[in-house]
Amino acid sequence: MSPSQIARVILLTGPSGSGKSSLAARTGLPVLRLDDFYKEGDDPTLPELPSGIGTDWDSPLSWNADAAVASVAELCATGRTSVPVYEISSSSITGRAAVDLGGAPLFIAEGIFAAEIVARCAELGLLAEAICLSRGAVTTARRRFVRDLREGRKSVSFLLRRGWMLMRAERGIVARHAALGARVCGRDAALERIRAAHRRPVPVEA
Repeated sequence: MSPSQIARVILLTGPSGSGKSSLAARTGLPVLRLDDFYKEGDDPTLPELPSGIGTDWDSPLSWNADAAVASVAELCATGRTSVPVYEISSSSITGRAAVDLGGAPLFIAEGIFAAEIVARCAELGLLAEAICLSRGAVTTARRRFVRDLREGRKSVSFLLRRGWMLMRAERGIVARHAALGARVCGRDAALERIRAAHRRPVPVEA
């Protein structure tokens, strides 16, 4: 960590519905919501579903990785950043919000695409840990549907179709996250790795 850097990041990824937000809140560390960096619904670079009908919101191409890395880097350097507020139901940015670490030397950046920026954060010297939370396809699918229905994220028919697709694809999703550098863990093991990262001495460049 460079002398000008005041914090490091724990990247927390995993399939949608695996419990990333709940785990992040349980740690008591500041949290950066990476899902707020989704592209807006009228963005011409959005990827399409293989059927050609609708946007593939589960593709990393539907997410602004450059903006996410910039906010992570700014938090690590200054302890503060401004982030978009994203409304999933309308696929749009509805405002901006401030994130302040309050002097914390460690924070969590969580989202389904967090593994996509593991290598970039490591190269920049920002990374403390990278974790993929995996709870099992059936448990995750149930949690995801209940959450998305409660929050009114999309229509019921859309949620059912997406849920079935994601449940079948979960093994591949987790494997991809692991290949990108995230350690696959259950909830308790993930929490312990986060606690260990918090105890770990902060490296300082000469």
